[in-house]
Amino acid sequence: MRSSMALVPAPNLVESSVIAEVDMGGGSDPSSVTIRATVVQASTVFYDTPQPSGNTIAHKAERLIAEAAAYGSQLVVFPEAFIGGYPRGSTFGVTIGSRSAKGREEFRKYHAAAIDVPGPEVDRLAAMAGKYKVFLVMGVIERAGYTLYCTVLFFDPQGQYLGKHRKLMPTALERVIWGFGDGSTVPVYETPLGKIGALICWENKMPLLRMALYGKGIEIYCAPTADARDVWQASMTHIALEGGCFVLSANQFCRRKDYPPPPDYMFAGVGDEPSPDSVVCAGGSVIISPSGAVLAGPNYEGEALISADLDLGEIVRAKFDFDVVGHYSRPEVLSLTVKDHPQDPVLFASAAKTENSQKS
Repeated sequence: MRSSMALVPAPNLVESSVIAEVDMGGGSDPSSVTIRATVVQASTVFYDTPQPSGNTIAHKAERLIAEAAAYGSQLVVFPEAFIGGYPRGSTFGVTIGSRSAKGREEFRKYHAAAIDVPGPEVDRLAAMAGKYKVFLVMGVIERAGYTLYCTVLFFDPQGQYLGKHRKLMPTALERVIWGFGDGSTVPVYETPLGKIGALICWENKMPLLRMALYGKGIEIYCAPTADARDVWQASMTHIALEGGCFVLSANQFCRRKDYPPPPDYMFAGVGDEPSPDSVVCAGGSVIISPSGAVLAGPNYEGEALISADLDLGEIVRAKFDFDVVGHYSRPEVLSLTVKDHPQDPVLFASAAKTENSQKS
């Protein structure tokens, strides 16, 4: 594991019991607080089927959380689909009008590697957050029956699962394998570190969805992604300036050998099958301040922990210039309505009647 932009040397992690306590300091003025945050740039372990007794990807996640905590980090953000895997290069045997038997089997294995929310893997992640005393933002593939969602989970330093955000709009072929989230899972959590929320990958290009987070007062904007292109950096800088918030973008760094070997797993659309050491996702994880200054990263060199100190006073200073839902809004001309209730495909009248009687 190679560390980048580390602010404090990490001790030996094998027997480390270092815990990063949340030290708010600064009295009652939250804008005088400085916190330390880390974005994790690392590959998943693909098709690593979750088990209550533990698995490779869970062990890797704990090792990375422990190392970030040893740097003094109070917030740790993981990439999109870190647990469950981002199926880069896979077509799942889909062409318009047909699906292949091999593609269906590939989906079966991918479904088996997803996690239930709530479930034993969520409990284990909550325990990790509590053990190392960090706020944890983790990208997972969520299994809800037979539908999968690209999801972000949130945990606090007391070891509590706070909730989730499901990707509202999967991109391109992602729509074949992932369901669509709805407005009921677009949370912003008020924490001692600030107001924390997340959007995933190209959701961050959706202006109205960003506006929903700004309307909830987001201050630490997490952006787990699978986009390693240079232009992604422009989007992250724009969001930091637009929202007057810190932006923490975490991406995987993957080589071909991090995925199952051919013929079990094939990369489509890249010409010849990549060699085992070929980089198939170059990372680019970054931390950006509300003024648009790059505090750490982007890193395109390998797996890394990318850390920075966040001066929360920068939020107030940035909002003096531009407050997108405050003095720079024109609600009499432009406004947004967010439908933040679950969109259930089946509603049972008896259940609704019982719920209404309980409320009354």
